[in-house]
Amino acid sequence: MLIICWGGGYEIVDYNPELRDGELYPDIAVGVAQRILSGEFERGILICGTGAGMCVAANKVPGIRAVVCHDAYTAQRACKSNNAQIACFGSAVLGEEQAKALLDIWLDSEFAGGRSLPKVERIEYYDTKFRAGI
Repeated sequence: MLIICWGGGYEIVDYNPELRDGELYPDIAVGVAQRILSGEFERGILICGTGAGMCVAANKVPGIRAVVCHDAYTAQRACKSNNAQIACFGSAVLGEEQAKALLDIWLDSEFAGGRSLPKVERIEYYDTKFRAGI
């Protein structure tokens, strides 16, 4: 399992390729998400068999938007429309070259704002609301 996240210059940091005793992939997903929220990194990549488990775990961290990217359109829109900070990939679903191509698309995308801004703001509203227990 390879977990990486990066800062503004796309410096690759291998977060934790080996699970420590008792640690499960959700622990890694949450750790990467927390490092993004702290400002240590701007974006992150999480990889598991399907990408779904990592995505679900990362999205448990308030303020994080993670998306599973298995096609070019989703990889682009994850960032442009949803301002996703984390891209999740499935190693059992994608080949290495396809994953690299999708990663390039995601990295080259930036949040477009515009019509998507109110939607992202509404997601953040619900994030805050449910975190506060309202």
